[in-house]
Order: sequence, then C-alpha cells, then structure tokens
Amino acid sequence: MSIKFPLATATWGQEEQDAMQRVIASGMYTMGANVQAFERDFAHYVGSKHCVMVNSGSSAILLMVAALFYTKNSQLKLQRGDEVIVPAVSWSTTFYPLYQYGLKIKFVDIDLNTLNYDLNQLEQAVTDKTRAIMAVNLLGNPNDFGRIQQIIGERNIVLIEDNCESMGAKYEGKHAGTFGVMGGYSSFFSHHISTMEGGLIVTNDEELYQILLSLRAHGWTRNLPKHNLVCSEKSDDPFEESFRFVLPGYNVRPLEIEGALGVEQVKRLPSLIAARRENGKLLQAALSNHPDIIIQQEIGESSWFGFSLVIRPGSKMTRKALVAKLNELGFECRPIVAGNFAKNEVVKYFDSEVHGTLKNAEHIDQNGLFVGNHHYPIPEAFVALEKIS
Repeated sequence: MSIKFPLATATWGQEEQDAMQRVIASGMYTMGANVQAFERDFAHYVGSKHCVMVNSGSSAILLMVAALFYTKNSQLKLQRGDEVIVPAVSWSTTFYPLYQYGLKIKFVDIDLNTLNYDLNQLEQAVTDKTRAIMAVNLLGNPNDFGRIQQIIGERNIVLIEDNCESMGAKYEGKHAGTFGVMGGYSSFFSHHISTMEGGLIVTNDEELYQILLSLRAHGWTRNLPKHNLVCSEKSDDPFEESFRFVLPGYNVRPLEIEGALGVEQVKRLPSLIAARRENGKLLQAALSNHPDIIIQQEIGESSWFGFSLVIRPGSKMTRKALVAKLNELGFECRPIVAGNFAKNEVVKYFDSEVHGTLKNAEHIDQNGLFVGNHHYPIPEAFVALEKIS
C-alpha cells in the first residue's frame, strides 16, 4: 500500500531542531530548567495552577492514581478495594494502574456516537461503593462534564481524567483535562504535540502536586520545597536530603531535550488545534449523512485526534472491506484505541466487573476504525472518504 494519508506526521520545525541542539551543547540532559519551563507554559495554556512532566502519558495516569493513595485529604484518598468506574473503550494504561493499586474496576459501555461514556449507563453504574470515576476523552472529544458532575452530585466521588488523546479540546470554554482533580496528557509522537516521548499531569491541588513531584523521582524529597505537604519540613543540609525517601515512588522523569521540545511545541499548540478543527469541519460536512458510516459526534470543542469511522448497525458493509477500500485509497488506519478492553485476556488479572452489557463497545470493537488527522489542510482526504461505499 502506498500511504497518502498517514496516521501521524511530524509537527517540528527549525525551532525544535535548534532547541535540541542547545540542550546537546549545554551538556545537561537530565530533567532541569527546560522541563520546568515547559511545565510552566503548559499549565498556563490549559489554565491550571500546576503541571508535572513525566516520561509518557501512561506514566501520567500511573502517578495520578498513585497520588490518590498518598494524599492526606480524606475526600480524595483511595484505598485498595475501592470501586473505580471506567469506560470499556480506552488504552491499556488507563486500566493498568487501577489494577496495580488493587482497585475494583467497573467497566461501563460507551456511546456509539460520541465514543465517550454512555451517560445513562454511567449514571446507573454509580453506587454508594463508587469512589472514583475515570473520564477518558476519546480521539480528541471531551466528555459532557456538565452531566458527569450532575451524576456525581454531592457524593464523595473523585473525578480524574485520562486526556492523553484530547489535548486542546474544550467543554464550555474550559480545557479537557482540567475538570478532574488531576488530568493526564500525552506528548508522544503521534499526538497533538510531540516531545518524542512524554506526558504531563495538571492539577490545582497543592498537596497532590507535591506528591507527584516526589513520586516522579524515586519518592525522594529533593524536588520538594523546604516547607511542604508531603514530609512537612526538609533539612537545610542538602547532603542530608540527597537520598531521603518518603514515598514509594518511581523514576519516570523526562529528559531536558523533551522539555525543550515542549517549550517550542506549546507555542504552536493553538494553531495546531485550530487546523485540526478546520479538518474536523470538513469531515462533518462530508460524512455526517453517510448511509453506512457513523462519524464521531462532537461534544464541546473536539481537538480531533483522529477521525473514527464506525459501520452503522444493520449496514451490509464489513470492516474488512472498509479497511481494504481505505488502504486502496492510501489511508493508514487502526482499530479505535484498544476496542472493547474488557474482552482482553489481561483482564483475568483484574478485580473487575461489567455494568450491564457492553454492546456499543463490542460494536466498535468489531466494526470501527480510525484514520489520521493533521495540523495542515487535507481536503482531498474528505473527497476520498465521501465516496466510500
């Protein structure tokens, strides 16, 4: 197959090349000033008080879950056995940290049109045992957070967001990833911005922020302020604090080159998202009334990570035939994230249950795929897609 429409393309220019060269010339490659600058700039972009960069979006979700085990805030604190609701369609590392921390995972179906939670199923799934909801904003599309907050109501339920696919998306003018107490993002190559590998966590909670700083780097105190909410107070002797460990953390630190790339990439982010949204408008105009294919129904302002194509229930079209036609037209395509994750073999290790049935998750598992979107105009792609039959 000759690929005319790839899933992802580079967003770097000369500025990113120059940024990498500056880091190489400096001789300082581990986490430092460039990472701090990217964290500051990204927090400003999404309107959050704090940002912590890590080595991947997967690590961002891991640290978010871990932080809820070490907070002293009883309203946020989780413990093993607590029930967490998740959508049945997401990437593997949405779920793995929940298993690794001994949480009870409850899978809920998705909506066939938005690809996010089936909100009626979510409302029915919430019980007095529910302690947290993981909101996953799929393929650039934010959840209906107004409805989710109504479902939570006055109950003591922690909302966290896996926003790895939806950087730049907004719901009622507010950035996806900032509705929960923490939100995780990815800056992997194929995402909205690229630092090669990389992830970010944003939060407005000072204690969670400081916990994340410690968990990111071995669980030590070195990166904490003298007076802090993790270990109260640090010694004035830097030697004594060099190897003082207070939390069972990880080493998921990013590199300075990744931070330097992030500084340049976040400058481009508004225009990158705007271009993706323009392509989204063309997709909607071309395929909204297609007789055999459902496209994703936008909630708020999607940042259109990619374009999902789901065969309508009852259509005679098959996914195998659709893939063959797309390949013939030069489209690179993939399944929608990991499909119905609840059917994967790895789930045998989880403490989990399924609420009701997962008919929509199963439908997209068998009948859905997505093609790429980009930060530049691709009108010829929509002309080709419109003719698919």
